[in-house]
Amino acid sequence: MSSHVATIEWQRADAVFVDNRYSRAHQWQFDGGAVVPASSSPHVVRVPLSNPANVDPEEAFVASLSSCHMLWFLDIARSAGYVVDRYVDHATGHMQRGADGKSWIALVELMPAVVFSGAKIPDDAGLEQLHHKAHEECFLARSVKSEIRIAGTWSHAA
Repeated sequence: MSSHVATIEWQRADAVFVDNRYSRAHQWQFDGGAVVPASSSPHVVRVPLSNPANVDPEEAFVASLSSCHMLWFLDIARSAGYVVDRYVDHATGHMQRGADGKSWIALVELMPAVVFSGAKIPDDAGLEQLHHKAHEECFLARSVKSEIRIAGTWSHAA
């Protein structure tokens, strides 16, 4: 099996640190060369100690699930003979407090809008089946305990 590597780097700079007034801004570096500015969520740590312009772990979690689902969906749709022109997902992760009082992302809602073209277009049941298969294949969806709901739409390119 494969391994996937990310390097996460943070530096204290001139912050005292022990007073809890240090920046949570950091960066993610990936093996392909991409560098992503990251930070804690401003919902978790107030600005200016977090940077709302950066990606936070909760957003990245939601984006990773959405991206995994989309990539499987595209492959499964292609294999079934469908032509997908566009796929846009406005995914949302919902935080809750668990029985232990700790927060977690309990629900991720994927809301993909898919545009198909060509002679073969799925009906609503066919689209639901494509999403179901994509969800079953997504490595990340199988790796988490959060509920993942998919309620997308589709259209035919004019």
